[in-house]
Amino acid sequence: MAVADQPLQLVWFKRDLRSVDHRPLALALERGPVLPLYIVEPQFWLQPDASARQWAFCREALEALRERLSALGQPLVVRVGDAVEVLERARLRLGVEALWSHQETGNAFTFARDRRVKAWARSHGIPWHECPQFGVIRGLRRREGWATRWQERMATPLTPEPLALPPLPSIQPGGLPSTSDLGLAADPCPCRQRGGRPQGETVLQDFLQRRVQRYSGSISSPLTAFDGCSRLSPYLTWGCLSLREVVQASASLAGRGVRNFRSRLHWHCHFIQKLESEPAIEHRDFHPFMRDIRAWDAERYQAWAEGRTGLPFVDACMRALIAHGWINFRMRAMLMSVASYHLWLPWRETGLHLARLFVDYEPGIHWSQCQMQSGSTSINTIRIYNPIKQGLDHDPKGVFIRRWCPELADRPDVWLHEPWRGGGDHPAPIVDPAQAAREARDRIWAIRRAAGFDRIADAIQERHGSRRAGLAPTGGQGSRRRRRTDVADASMRQLSLQVDIDPA
Repeated sequence: MAVADQPLQLVWFKRDLRSVDHRPLALALERGPVLPLYIVEPQFWLQPDASARQWAFCREALEALRERLSALGQPLVVRVGDAVEVLERARLRLGVEALWSHQETGNAFTFARDRRVKAWARSHGIPWHECPQFGVIRGLRRREGWATRWQERMATPLTPEPLALPPLPSIQPGGLPSTSDLGLAADPCPCRQRGGRPQGETVLQDFLQRRVQRYSGSISSPLTAFDGCSRLSPYLTWGCLSLREVVQASASLAGRGVRNFRSRLHWHCHFIQKLESEPAIEHRDFHPFMRDIRAWDAERYQAWAEGRTGLPFVDACMRALIAHGWINFRMRAMLMSVASYHLWLPWRETGLHLARLFVDYEPGIHWSQCQMQSGSTSINTIRIYNPIKQGLDHDPKGVFIRRWCPELADRPDVWLHEPWRGGGDHPAPIVDPAQAAREARDRIWAIRRAAGFDRIADAIQERHGSRRAGLAPTGGQGSRRRRRTDVADASMRQLSLQVDIDPA
Protein backbone atom coordinates (compact mmCIF):
# COMPACT_ATOMS: atom_id res chain seq x y z
CA MET A 1 0.00 0.00 0.00
CA ALA A 2 0.98 3.63 -0.31
CA VAL A 3 2.19 6.14 2.27
CA ALA A 4 0.27 5.79 5.55
CA ASP A 5 -1.95 3.22 3.86
CA GLN A 6 -3.61 5.95 1.76
CA PRO A 7 -4.84 4.95 -1.70
CA LEU A 8 -2.67 6.28 -4.49
CA GLN A 9 -3.38 9.13 -6.83
CA LEU A 10 -1.99 7.82 -10.11
CA VAL A 11 -0.67 10.56 -12.41
CA TRP A 12 -0.28 9.23 -15.94
CA PHE A 13 2.30 11.19 -17.90
CA LYS A 14 1.78 11.11 -21.65
CA ARG A 15 3.03 13.90 -23.91
CA ASP A 16 3.48 16.24 -20.93
CA LEU A 17 6.99 15.39 -19.75
CA ARG A 18 7.52 18.17 -17.22
CA SER A 19 6.73 19.01 -13.58
CA VAL A 20 6.08 22.74 -14.08
CA ASP A 21 2.62 23.85 -15.22
CA HIS A 22 1.39 20.29 -14.75
CA ARG A 23 -2.10 20.70 -13.33
CA PRO A 24 -2.93 16.96 -12.99
CA LEU A 25 0.17 16.48 -10.85
CA ALA A 26 -0.67 19.43 -8.60
CA LEU A 27 -4.33 18.49 -8.19
CA ALA A 28 -3.54 14.84 -7.49
CA LEU A 29 -1.02 15.82 -4.81
CA GLU A 30 -3.75 17.74 -2.98
CA ARG A 31 -5.63 14.43 -2.57
CA GLY A 32 -2.82 12.21 -1.31
CA PRO A 33 0.42 10.45 -2.25
CA VAL A 34 1.14 10.42 -5.98
CA LEU A 35 2.47 7.66 -8.19
CA PRO A 36 3.96 9.41 -11.26
CA LEU A 37 3.70 6.87 -14.08
CA TYR A 38 4.79 6.72 -17.70
CA ILE A 39 3.70 3.73 -19.79
CA VAL A 40 5.94 2.74 -22.69
CA GLU A 41 3.50 1.09 -25.09
CA PRO A 42 5.30 -1.18 -27.57
CA GLN A 43 2.30 -1.20 -29.91
CA PHE A 44 2.32 2.59 -30.04
CA TRP A 45 5.94 2.57 -31.14
CA LEU A 46 5.16 0.06 -33.88
CA GLN A 47 2.60 2.37 -35.48
CA PRO A 48 3.50 3.57 -39.01
CA ASP A 49 3.95 7.20 -37.85
CA ALA A 50 6.46 6.34 -35.07
CA SER A 51 10.24 6.22 -35.37
CA ALA A 52 13.41 5.60 -33.41
CA ARG A 53 14.38 9.28 -33.55
CA GLN A 54 11.12 10.18 -31.83
CA TRP A 55 11.69 7.55 -29.15
CA ALA A 56 15.26 8.79 -28.62
CA PHE A 57 13.96 12.31 -27.94
CA CYS A 58 11.16 10.98 -25.74
CA ARG A 59 13.57 8.77 -23.80
CA GLU A 60 15.85 11.71 -23.07
CA ALA A 61 12.85 13.73 -21.90
CA LEU A 62 11.80 10.87 -19.62
CA GLU A 63 15.29 10.65 -18.14
CA ALA A 64 15.21 14.38 -17.40
CA LEU A 65 11.74 14.13 -15.88
CA ARG A 66 12.76 11.19 -13.70
CA GLU A 67 15.77 13.13 -12.44
CA ARG A 68 13.61 16.14 -11.58
CA LEU A 69 10.90 14.13 -9.82
CA SER A 70 13.57 12.23 -7.90
CA ALA A 71 14.85 15.55 -6.58
CA LEU A 72 11.31 16.25 -5.36
CA GLY A 73 11.18 12.94 -3.52
CA GLN A 74 9.63 10.35 -5.85
CA PRO A 75 11.14 9.33 -9.21
CA LEU A 76 9.08 8.71 -12.29
CA VAL A 77 7.89 5.11 -12.48
CA VAL A 78 8.14 3.53 -15.93
CA ARG A 79 6.33 0.40 -17.00
CA VAL A 80 6.33 -1.30 -20.42
CA GLY A 81 3.18 -2.86 -21.82
CA ASP A 82 -0.42 -2.29 -22.81
CA ALA A 83 -1.80 0.75 -20.96
CA VAL A 84 -4.93 -0.96 -19.63
CA GLU A 85 -2.96 -3.97 -18.42
CA VAL A 86 -0.41 -1.76 -16.65
CA LEU A 87 -3.15 0.26 -14.98
CA GLU A 88 -4.98 -2.87 -13.90
CA ARG A 89 -1.83 -4.24 -12.26
CA ALA A 90 -1.45 -0.94 -10.39
CA ARG A 91 -5.06 -1.14 -9.23
CA LEU A 92 -4.71 -4.70 -7.96
CA ARG A 93 -1.38 -4.23 -6.21
CA LEU A 94 -1.43 -0.65 -4.99
CA GLY A 95 -5.01 0.53 -4.57
CA VAL A 96 -5.60 3.38 -7.02
CA GLU A 97 -8.10 5.97 -5.83
CA ALA A 98 -8.06 8.18 -8.95
CA LEU A 99 -6.34 8.50 -12.32
CA TRP A 100 -5.04 11.91 -13.42
CA SER A 101 -3.68 13.03 -16.79
CA HIS A 102 -3.77 15.73 -19.41
CA GLN A 103 -6.16 15.38 -22.32
CA GLU A 104 -4.42 14.11 -25.42
CA THR A 105 -5.20 14.66 -29.08
CA GLY A 106 -2.94 12.06 -30.63
CA ASN A 107 -3.18 9.55 -33.43
CA ALA A 108 -5.74 6.81 -34.00
CA PHE A 109 -3.87 4.46 -31.68
CA THR A 110 -3.93 6.81 -28.68
CA PHE A 111 -7.56 7.71 -29.36
CA ALA A 112 -8.58 4.04 -29.26
CA ARG A 113 -6.35 3.39 -26.22
CA ASP A 114 -7.91 6.26 -24.28
CA ARG A 115 -11.37 4.88 -24.97
CA ARG A 116 -10.27 1.53 -23.53
CA VAL A 117 -8.76 3.25 -20.49
CA LYS A 118 -11.98 5.18 -19.96
CA ALA A 119 -13.98 1.93 -20.04
CA TRP A 120 -11.51 0.32 -17.59
CA ALA A 121 -11.74 3.24 -15.15
CA ARG A 122 -15.54 3.27 -15.31
CA SER A 123 -15.80 -0.48 -14.74
CA HIS A 124 -13.77 -0.18 -11.52
CA GLY A 125 -15.31 3.04 -10.26
CA ILE A 126 -12.05 4.95 -10.62
CA PRO A 127 -12.53 8.60 -11.60
CA TRP A 128 -10.29 9.72 -14.44
CA HIS A 129 -9.56 13.43 -14.22
CA GLU A 130 -8.31 14.82 -17.54
CA CYS A 131 -7.11 18.41 -17.63
CA PRO A 132 -6.78 20.45 -20.85
CA GLN A 133 -3.14 20.97 -21.79
CA PHE A 134 -3.49 23.41 -24.70
CA GLY A 135 -6.31 25.54 -26.02
CA VAL A 136 -7.95 22.51 -27.64
CA ILE A 137 -11.55 22.08 -26.50
CA ARG A 138 -12.94 18.58 -26.17
CA GLY A 139 -16.48 18.08 -27.44
CA LEU A 140 -16.47 21.35 -29.39
CA ARG A 141 -19.18 21.50 -32.05
CA ARG A 142 -18.88 25.06 -33.33
CA ARG A 143 -15.87 27.35 -33.67
CA GLU A 144 -17.60 30.57 -32.58
CA GLY A 145 -15.81 32.00 -29.55
CA TRP A 146 -12.94 29.53 -29.81
CA ALA A 147 -10.21 32.17 -30.10
CA THR A 148 -11.45 33.97 -26.99
CA ARG A 149 -11.43 30.75 -24.99
CA TRP A 150 -7.90 30.04 -26.22
CA GLN A 151 -6.73 33.43 -24.99
CA GLU A 152 -8.37 32.86 -21.62
CA ARG A 153 -6.61 29.52 -21.20
CA MET A 154 -3.25 30.94 -22.18
CA ALA A 155 -3.68 33.76 -19.62
CA THR A 156 -4.34 31.34 -16.76
CA PRO A 157 -1.46 31.47 -14.23
CA LEU A 158 1.08 28.67 -14.53
CA THR A 159 0.68 25.80 -12.08
CA PRO A 160 3.77 25.83 -9.83
CA GLU A 161 5.99 22.79 -9.54
CA PRO A 162 5.26 20.79 -6.36
CA LEU A 163 7.55 21.53 -3.45
CA ALA A 164 7.92 17.81 -2.72
CA LEU A 165 6.49 14.40 -3.58
CA PRO A 166 5.98 11.77 -0.86
CA PRO A 167 8.38 8.89 -1.57
CA LEU A 168 7.06 5.45 -2.46
CA PRO A 169 10.10 3.30 -1.59
CA SER A 170 8.36 -0.02 -2.19
CA ILE A 171 7.77 0.75 -5.87
CA GLN A 172 10.70 0.18 -8.24
CA PRO A 173 11.15 2.96 -10.81
CA GLY A 174 11.70 0.53 -13.72
CA GLY A 175 13.97 0.85 -16.72
CA LEU A 176 13.61 2.63 -20.01
CA PRO A 177 13.72 0.29 -23.03
CA SER A 178 16.18 0.77 -25.85
CA THR A 179 15.31 1.34 -29.47
CA SER A 180 15.92 -2.31 -30.26
CA ASP A 181 13.80 -3.38 -27.28
CA LEU A 182 10.85 -1.67 -28.96
CA GLY A 183 11.56 -3.25 -32.34
CA LEU A 184 12.29 0.10 -33.99
CA ALA A 185 14.43 0.21 -37.12
CA ALA A 186 17.78 1.96 -37.08
CA ASP A 187 17.20 5.66 -37.68
CA PRO A 188 20.38 7.76 -37.74
CA CYS A 189 19.63 11.42 -37.02
CA PRO A 190 23.03 12.95 -36.22
CA CYS A 191 21.87 16.56 -35.95
CA ARG A 192 18.76 15.95 -33.83
CA GLN A 193 17.87 18.25 -30.94
CA ARG A 194 18.22 16.63 -27.53
CA GLY A 195 15.10 15.97 -25.46
CA GLY A 196 14.26 17.12 -21.94
CA ARG A 197 12.91 20.13 -20.11
CA PRO A 198 16.34 21.62 -19.30
CA GLN A 199 17.16 21.63 -23.00
CA GLY A 200 13.76 23.16 -23.79
CA GLU A 201 14.24 25.92 -21.24
CA THR A 202 17.65 26.70 -22.72
CA VAL A 203 16.24 26.93 -26.25
CA LEU A 204 13.36 29.14 -25.08
CA GLN A 205 15.64 31.56 -23.26
CA ASP A 206 18.11 31.65 -26.15
CA PHE A 207 15.31 32.40 -28.59
CA LEU A 208 13.70 35.15 -26.53
CA GLN A 209 16.97 36.77 -25.48
CA ARG A 210 19.07 36.41 -28.63
CA ARG A 211 17.16 35.36 -31.72
CA VAL A 212 13.55 36.54 -31.63
CA GLN A 213 14.14 39.99 -33.10
CA ARG A 214 15.46 38.49 -36.35
CA TYR A 215 12.79 35.80 -36.37
CA SER A 216 10.63 37.34 -39.12
CA GLY A 217 13.42 37.61 -41.64
CA SER A 218 15.04 34.26 -40.91
CA ILE A 219 12.31 31.66 -41.03
CA SER A 220 11.72 31.10 -44.75
CA SER A 221 15.13 30.05 -46.02
CA PRO A 222 16.79 26.84 -44.78
CA LEU A 223 20.05 28.79 -44.80
CA THR A 224 18.86 30.88 -41.85
CA ALA A 225 15.90 28.95 -40.42
CA PHE A 226 17.85 26.41 -38.39
CA ASP A 227 19.00 29.24 -36.14
CA GLY A 228 16.32 31.82 -36.92
CA CYS A 229 13.25 29.75 -36.05
CA SER A 230 12.32 29.26 -32.42
CA ARG A 231 13.19 25.52 -32.52
CA LEU A 232 10.68 24.99 -29.69
CA SER A 233 8.43 22.61 -31.58
CA PRO A 234 9.76 19.25 -30.27
CA TYR A 235 9.66 20.53 -26.69
CA LEU A 236 6.02 21.49 -27.15
CA THR A 237 5.15 18.24 -28.92
CA TRP A 238 6.51 16.15 -26.04
CA GLY A 239 5.34 18.56 -23.35
CA CYS A 240 8.79 19.43 -22.00
CA LEU A 241 7.44 22.99 -22.13
CA SER A 242 3.81 24.02 -21.94
CA LEU A 243 2.38 26.27 -24.63
CA ARG A 244 1.04 28.50 -21.87
CA GLU A 245 4.49 29.17 -20.45
CA VAL A 246 5.85 30.01 -23.91
CA VAL A 247 2.98 32.47 -24.48
CA GLN A 248 3.54 34.07 -21.10
CA ALA A 249 7.33 34.11 -21.34
CA SER A 250 7.11 36.21 -24.50
CA ALA A 251 4.38 38.53 -23.19
CA SER A 252 6.70 41.19 -21.80
CA LEU A 253 8.82 41.51 -24.92
CA ALA A 254 8.30 43.93 -27.78
CA GLY A 255 9.34 44.22 -31.40
CA ARG A 256 8.28 42.91 -34.79
CA GLY A 257 9.82 39.47 -34.29
CA VAL A 258 8.00 38.99 -31.00
CA ARG A 259 4.70 40.18 -32.48
CA ASN A 260 5.01 37.78 -35.40
CA PHE A 261 6.00 34.92 -33.12
CA ARG A 262 3.09 35.52 -30.73
CA SER A 263 0.60 35.98 -33.56
CA ARG A 264 1.36 32.45 -34.70
CA LEU A 265 1.16 30.65 -31.36
CA HIS A 266 -2.63 30.62 -31.63
CA TRP A 267 -2.50 28.39 -34.70
CA HIS A 268 -0.83 25.52 -32.87
CA CYS A 269 -4.16 24.69 -31.23
CA HIS A 270 -6.29 25.79 -34.19
CA PHE A 271 -4.98 22.88 -36.24
CA ILE A 272 -4.99 20.33 -33.41
CA GLN A 273 -8.64 21.25 -32.83
CA LYS A 274 -9.46 19.96 -36.32
CA LEU A 275 -8.26 16.45 -35.45
CA GLU A 276 -9.90 16.61 -32.02
CA SER A 277 -13.22 17.44 -33.68
CA GLU A 278 -12.83 14.99 -36.58
CA PRO A 279 -10.31 12.17 -35.90
CA ALA A 280 -10.95 10.64 -39.33
CA ILE A 281 -8.88 13.31 -41.08
CA GLU A 282 -5.74 11.40 -40.09
CA HIS A 283 -6.71 8.78 -42.68
CA ARG A 284 -9.40 10.29 -44.90
CA ASP A 285 -9.63 13.39 -47.09
CA PHE A 286 -11.64 16.27 -45.69
CA HIS A 287 -13.64 16.41 -48.93
CA PRO A 288 -15.08 13.15 -50.32
CA PHE A 289 -14.52 14.29 -53.92
CA MET A 290 -10.76 14.21 -53.24
CA ARG A 291 -10.59 10.60 -52.10
CA ASP A 292 -8.54 8.06 -54.06
CA ILE A 293 -7.61 10.51 -56.81
CA ARG A 294 -3.87 9.76 -56.63
CA ALA A 295 -2.02 6.60 -57.60
CA TRP A 296 0.76 4.82 -55.73
CA ASP A 297 4.11 4.74 -57.50
CA ALA A 298 6.82 2.96 -55.51
CA GLU A 299 9.72 4.29 -57.59
CA ARG A 300 8.63 7.90 -57.34
CA TYR A 301 7.95 7.56 -53.63
CA GLN A 302 11.36 6.04 -52.92
CA ALA A 303 13.16 8.71 -54.90
CA TRP A 304 11.30 11.48 -53.05
CA ALA A 305 11.75 9.83 -49.62
CA GLU A 306 15.51 9.42 -50.09
CA GLY A 307 16.15 12.85 -51.62
CA ARG A 308 17.03 11.76 -55.13
CA THR A 309 14.26 13.18 -57.33
CA GLY A 310 16.80 15.07 -59.42
CA LEU A 311 15.28 18.38 -58.24
CA PRO A 312 18.25 19.79 -56.32
CA PHE A 313 16.49 21.99 -53.79
CA VAL A 314 13.89 19.32 -53.03
CA ASP A 315 16.57 16.67 -52.54
CA ALA A 316 18.67 18.97 -50.34
CA CYS A 317 15.69 19.71 -48.10
CA MET A 318 14.80 16.04 -47.73
CA ARG A 319 18.37 15.08 -46.88
CA ALA A 320 18.64 17.90 -44.34
CA LEU A 321 15.38 16.76 -42.75
CA ILE A 322 16.63 13.18 -42.54
CA ALA A 323 19.76 14.38 -40.73
CA HIS A 324 18.12 16.91 -38.39
CA GLY A 325 14.62 15.56 -37.73
CA TRP A 326 13.44 19.10 -38.40
CA ILE A 327 13.17 21.62 -41.21
CA ASN A 328 11.34 24.94 -41.48
CA PHE A 329 7.72 25.19 -42.52
CA ARG A 330 8.13 26.50 -46.05
CA MET A 331 10.37 23.59 -46.89
CA ARG A 332 7.97 21.10 -45.28
CA ALA A 333 5.17 22.54 -47.36
CA MET A 334 7.28 22.34 -50.52
CA LEU A 335 8.22 18.70 -49.86
CA MET A 336 4.57 17.78 -49.40
CA SER A 337 3.46 19.83 -52.38
CA VAL A 338 6.01 18.19 -54.70
CA ALA A 339 4.97 14.74 -53.50
CA SER A 340 1.26 15.44 -53.94
CA TYR A 341 1.23 17.47 -57.13
CA HIS A 342 4.38 16.92 -59.17
CA LEU A 343 4.69 13.22 -58.25
CA TRP A 344 0.93 12.72 -57.75
CA LEU A 345 1.44 10.48 -54.72
CA PRO A 346 -1.24 9.85 -52.05
CA TRP A 347 -0.84 12.24 -49.11
CA ARG A 348 -1.37 9.57 -46.46
CA GLU A 349 1.67 7.53 -47.54
CA THR A 350 3.96 10.51 -48.03
CA GLY A 351 2.61 12.05 -44.82
CA LEU A 352 3.63 8.95 -42.89
CA HIS A 353 7.19 9.25 -44.17
CA LEU A 354 7.39 12.87 -43.05
CA ALA A 355 5.74 12.02 -39.72
CA ARG A 356 8.48 9.49 -38.99
CA LEU A 357 11.19 12.00 -39.89
CA PHE A 358 9.77 14.81 -37.74
CA VAL A 359 10.97 14.62 -34.15
CA ASP A 360 8.28 17.25 -33.48
CA TYR A 361 5.50 15.21 -35.12
CA GLU A 362 2.17 16.49 -33.80
CA PRO A 363 -0.67 14.49 -35.40
CA GLY A 364 -3.31 17.21 -35.12
CA ILE A 365 -1.17 19.70 -36.97
CA HIS A 366 0.61 17.30 -39.30
CA TRP A 367 -2.41 15.68 -40.95
CA SER A 368 -4.24 18.95 -41.47
CA GLN A 369 -1.11 20.32 -43.10
CA CYS A 370 -0.64 17.24 -45.29
CA GLN A 371 -4.16 17.64 -46.60
CA MET A 372 -3.82 21.40 -46.95
CA GLN A 373 -0.62 21.12 -49.00
CA SER A 374 -2.28 18.43 -51.15
CA GLY A 375 -5.43 20.39 -51.96
CA SER A 376 -7.66 17.96 -50.07
CA THR A 377 -9.23 20.34 -47.54
CA SER A 378 -11.36 22.14 -50.16
CA ILE A 379 -11.27 25.38 -48.11
CA ASN A 380 -7.72 26.40 -49.01
CA THR A 381 -6.31 27.85 -52.19
CA ILE A 382 -4.50 25.36 -54.41
CA ARG A 383 -0.84 26.11 -53.77
CA ILE A 384 1.59 24.22 -55.97
CA TYR A 385 5.13 25.12 -54.98
CA ASN A 386 7.57 25.62 -57.83
CA PRO A 387 10.66 23.76 -56.57
CA ILE A 388 12.98 25.59 -58.95
CA LYS A 389 11.72 29.02 -57.91
CA GLN A 390 11.87 28.06 -54.24
CA GLY A 391 15.53 27.18 -54.63
CA LEU A 392 16.33 30.38 -56.51
CA ASP A 393 14.46 32.47 -53.93
CA HIS A 394 15.82 30.84 -50.77
CA ASP A 395 19.19 29.44 -51.84
CA PRO A 396 20.20 31.68 -54.77
CA LYS A 397 23.92 30.82 -54.62
CA GLY A 398 23.32 27.15 -53.96
CA VAL A 399 25.03 27.07 -50.56
CA PHE A 400 22.36 24.81 -49.06
CA ILE A 401 22.16 22.61 -52.15
CA ARG A 402 25.92 22.06 -52.26
CA ARG A 403 25.98 21.24 -48.55
CA TRP A 404 23.41 18.47 -48.87
CA CYS A 405 23.92 17.39 -52.49
CA PRO A 406 27.72 17.14 -52.77
CA GLU A 407 27.38 15.47 -56.18
CA LEU A 408 26.48 18.97 -57.46
CA ALA A 409 29.40 20.74 -55.78
CA ASP A 410 31.18 21.45 -59.08
CA ARG A 411 28.09 22.54 -60.97
CA PRO A 412 28.23 26.26 -61.90
CA ASP A 413 25.72 28.54 -60.21
CA VAL A 414 23.87 29.24 -63.44
CA TRP A 415 22.89 25.57 -63.81
CA LEU A 416 22.83 24.47 -60.18
CA HIS A 417 19.05 24.64 -59.72
CA GLU A 418 18.41 22.90 -63.07
CA PRO A 419 21.59 20.92 -63.66
CA TRP A 420 20.08 18.84 -66.47
CA ARG A 421 19.96 22.00 -68.62
CA GLY A 422 23.68 22.60 -68.39
CA GLY A 423 24.81 19.97 -70.83
CA GLY A 424 26.90 16.95 -70.07
CA ASP A 425 25.45 13.69 -68.90
CA HIS A 426 23.54 14.94 -65.84
CA PRO A 427 20.21 13.08 -65.72
CA ALA A 428 16.86 14.83 -65.93
CA PRO A 429 14.63 14.82 -62.83
CA ILE A 430 12.10 12.01 -62.46
CA VAL A 431 9.38 14.38 -63.70
CA ASP A 432 9.37 17.59 -65.68
CA PRO A 433 8.40 20.05 -62.90
CA ALA A 434 6.53 22.55 -65.08
CA GLN A 435 4.55 19.95 -67.00
CA ALA A 436 3.74 17.95 -63.85
CA ALA A 437 2.48 21.08 -62.09
CA ARG A 438 0.20 21.98 -65.02
CA GLU A 439 -1.28 18.48 -65.13
CA ALA A 440 -1.89 18.45 -61.39
CA ARG A 441 -3.53 21.87 -61.42
CA ASP A 442 -5.86 20.81 -64.22
CA ARG A 443 -6.83 17.62 -62.38
CA ILE A 444 -7.58 19.41 -59.11
CA TRP A 445 -9.60 22.20 -60.70
CA ALA A 446 -11.63 19.71 -62.70
CA ILE A 447 -12.68 18.13 -59.39
CA ARG A 448 -13.38 21.48 -57.73
CA ARG A 449 -15.66 22.56 -60.56
CA ALA A 450 -17.80 19.42 -60.28
CA ALA A 451 -21.42 19.80 -59.26
CA GLY A 452 -21.89 19.57 -55.53
CA PHE A 453 -18.27 20.29 -54.60
CA ASP A 454 -18.90 23.75 -53.13
CA ARG A 455 -21.88 22.61 -51.05
CA ILE A 456 -19.74 20.07 -49.20
CA ALA A 457 -16.85 22.55 -48.94
CA ASP A 458 -19.18 25.05 -47.24
CA ALA A 459 -19.98 22.47 -44.56
CA ILE A 460 -16.25 21.81 -44.02
CA GLN A 461 -15.59 25.54 -43.68
CA GLU A 462 -18.43 25.84 -41.18
CA ARG A 463 -16.95 23.10 -39.02
CA HIS A 464 -13.22 23.70 -39.28
CA GLY A 465 -12.61 27.23 -40.57
CA SER A 466 -11.09 29.87 -38.33
CA ARG A 467 -13.47 32.40 -36.79
CA ARG A 468 -10.64 34.67 -35.74
CA ALA A 469 -10.59 36.26 -39.17
CA GLY A 470 -14.39 36.68 -39.30
CA LEU A 471 -14.80 34.12 -42.05
CA ALA A 472 -18.44 33.19 -41.54
CA PRO A 473 -20.08 31.60 -44.60
CA THR A 474 -22.13 34.05 -46.67
CA GLY A 475 -23.30 31.80 -49.48
CA GLY A 476 -22.83 31.96 -53.23
CA GLN A 477 -20.14 30.43 -55.37
CA GLY A 478 -18.19 33.63 -55.85
CA SER A 479 -18.03 34.41 -52.17
CA ARG A 480 -17.18 30.74 -51.47
CA ARG A 481 -14.12 30.91 -53.65
CA ARG A 482 -13.04 34.28 -52.22
CA ARG A 483 -13.57 32.95 -48.72
CA ARG A 484 -11.52 29.86 -49.50
CA THR A 485 -8.63 32.11 -50.57
CA ASP A 486 -8.95 34.23 -47.42
CA VAL A 487 -8.81 31.16 -45.20
CA ALA A 488 -5.76 29.90 -47.06
CA ASP A 489 -3.98 33.23 -46.80
CA ALA A 490 -4.64 33.46 -43.07
CA SER A 491 -3.53 29.89 -42.53
CA MET A 492 -0.40 30.29 -44.61
CA ARG A 493 0.58 33.47 -42.76
CA GLN A 494 -0.03 32.14 -39.28
CA LEU A 495 0.95 28.50 -39.14
CA SER A 496 1.73 26.29 -36.24
CA LEU A 497 4.45 25.40 -33.77
CA GLN A 498 4.70 21.89 -35.16
CA VAL A 499 6.09 23.50 -38.31
CA ASP A 500 7.91 26.03 -36.14
CA ILE A 501 5.22 28.61 -36.84
CA ASP A 502 6.73 29.81 -40.08
CA PRO A 503 4.74 31.49 -42.83
CA ALA A 504 4.68 29.91 -46.25
